[in-house]
Amino acid sequence: MTFPLKITLVAALVLLAACRSEPIAFHTLTPAHWNNSTRAEAAGIRIESISVPPQVDRPQIVIRQGDSGLAILETQWWAASLADELKSALVDQLANSSARQAMSLRVEVQRFDSVPGQYALFDVRWRLRPTGGGDRLALSCRTTLQSPAGPSIDDVVAAHQNNVKRFAALISQTVDTSLQACPTAP
Repeated sequence: MTFPLKITLVAALVLLAACRSEPIAFHTLTPAHWNNSTRAEAAGIRIESISVPPQVDRPQIVIRQGDSGLAILETQWWAASLADELKSALVDQLANSSARQAMSLRVEVQRFDSVPGQYALFDVRWRLRPTGGGDRLALSCRTTLQSPAGPSIDDVVAAHQNNVKRFAALISQTVDTSLQACPTAP
């Protein structure tokens, strides 16, 4: 084997090793025990819209680092867009709610923070109104939920799943009280 050929082979092996990457892991906000509901409506509650902050509006999971930093995890992705993940999880969680009349829900996420080893935070403004009832019967609320999270991304995702479950319970509670007042988070 000639010297230039050896250098070329070594260079090719180094480049291949540098290009090797970890496989992408996909995560979902819908827990494994789901209700098999794939519609945009869950037990009479139609989800009008869900918006998320642009900082986390990407396929990759974004985590906080320190007081002002963010890290985009290139090998940890949501199974769908974050807004679609939230919608699917809410439809799943609200499938058993007992809405006496058709309702519309609008969700505007203010913060969706992920801090491995500390917490997952879900801060959301939301509006619930009877379908066809106009805005005068609408109830607008703000809810902030935080769940402790372990050090792994799976732990952070599980904490976010818990926040979504608690949020859906608050929506169901509001529907049960006929939109009398915004619920308080436990």
